Amino acid sequence: MKVNLKFVALACLLTGLCSYNVAMSDMATYKIAVVNIPEVVAKSEQVKALKNEQVKKAQDLEKWLETVNADVKKQSTDANKQKLLKKYNDELMKKKEANSKEYAQKLTAIDANISKTIEEKAKAKGYGIVLSKSSVLYGGDDITAEIAKAVK
Repeated sequence: MKVNLKFVALACLLTGLCSYNVAMSDMATYKIAVVNIPEVVAKSEQVKALKNEQVKKAQDLEKWLETVNADVKKQSTDANKQKLLKKYNDELMKKKEANSKEYAQKLTAIDANISKTIEEKAKAKGYGIVLSKSSVLYGGDDITAEIAKAVK
């Protein structure tokens, strides 16, 4: 009985070691790439266009606020001024919220586009793993330049 128990324990140990080696041999076959995401984002034409669009919207909002300020100053009574200020404050909040929502949607679309480009390039070059360069101290093939060129 003790011999059978020892045999079963030895068989389990050998099975565990064999499956560990198989798992480790699969890990060794992956090609690893790294991408400097902030560099890709900085070079992206989509991001530059979005920034320019936000600057233009901010300038338009400033012009609108100047018009609002002039309109409020024209009012003769404090009650009219307060009523107009409340109306314009509500309108300003709606504009800011709409701008923020639109900006977030566009930023999400740009992020998805960059991620898709990284995935496509990595698959085309046979990489099994792609990591952010900021989290890797050493190793991996840097494909940042290729990704930055492909992202529009």
